[in-house]
Amino acid sequence: MEFSVGGRLEVRINAADVGKRVSVRRIDEAGAEGGKFTDTVGLLTSWDGGVLVITRRTGERVRIAESSLVAGKVVPAAPARRRGPAASYTELARVAARGWQPVERELLGDWELRAAVEVVPRDGGTPGRAAVARPWGAVVGRRQGFTRRANSVLPVGDPGRPLDEALARVQAWYAERGLPAYAQLATGGEGTQEPLCAELERRGWTREVTAELWTGALAPVADRERPGGVVLSRAVDESWLSRYQRKGASEVALKVLASGPSVWFAAVPGAAGEPPAAIGRCVVDGRWAGFAAVEVDPARRRRGLASAVMAALARQALDEGASAAWLQVEADNAGARALYAGLGFGVHHLYHHYRGPDAPSAETYRSP
Repeated sequence: MEFSVGGRLEVRINAADVGKRVSVRRIDEAGAEGGKFTDTVGLLTSWDGGVLVITRRTGERVRIAESSLVAGKVVPAAPARRRGPAASYTELARVAARGWQPVERELLGDWELRAAVEVVPRDGGTPGRAAVARPWGAVVGRRQGFTRRANSVLPVGDPGRPLDEALARVQAWYAERGLPAYAQLATGGEGTQEPLCAELERRGWTREVTAELWTGALAPVADRERPGGVVLSRAVDESWLSRYQRKGASEVALKVLASGPSVWFAAVPGAAGEPPAAIGRCVVDGRWAGFAAVEVDPARRRRGLASAVMAALARQALDEGASAAWLQVEADNAGARALYAGLGFGVHHLYHHYRGPDAPSAETYRSP
């Protein structure tokens, strides 16, 4: 990484460069004599009180004392990663939202407030399918949301009002529904939201979960061999749900699972009286096919069943005119990451769920 001009290290950035991508070199606390240099590249999200904050593509924020800088410069935006279909963050955020729809939504300018509220009995039992239709005061139990994705504000675009006012409305909207306020934001891609992440953290919002959105071409997935019979259906049934990781899905969960422009469910039948050996879900939306809920019986993993489920769904999506695919995967799910990489998928961007200040942690959410 070259910082020098005529053999000299120079700091060629200042507070006016906030919002730009920068590369800086600083010296550690050992001091110039014998100290080590550390380089940081990312978005300069603030420069106040002698401290710089640089947000890396992972969403990590690095605080750097101005006094420790020995070099710095503005650098071009990171080149777009071309493993997979070309797409902007905004396009994919909208497509992913349509593929996992809430039960209730409200627009705040361009932002979308999203909620899918379940009622859990006070004894900790399964959310009741009838309870969700009752008035607020008639439910005996606590409220929770079915997944963070269906219960987070999607702040893409302009909320049409100052940020503090918009965030206050977000917190009030979720409080009215008995839910903690969450916001889903992205980093690490073209047009993602590093500055807004920094602003939320400055206001006391806490990042709880990070996952990744991957994209890939659809045809190579469809070309995979299909061992065994994969059954496709437009509707989710009790058999499919018996393999789904969130057993005892409520009426709200069923509505979310069935939401989207063109939804398909796949299953590899198991032994008589047993849950399916593997399942999957796909939403076809224009050129995009979104995969989710790909799950395999632990005793039958590494036999190609997940690939078979995705291949069958991909063939159906191709028939409906799709050509590109997306999916979401948690960063620590090594098995899923290996599967998707083998199918030609690659990371497009990272997304994070931020919990509002003073909101209780939503430990009941099983995944993003």
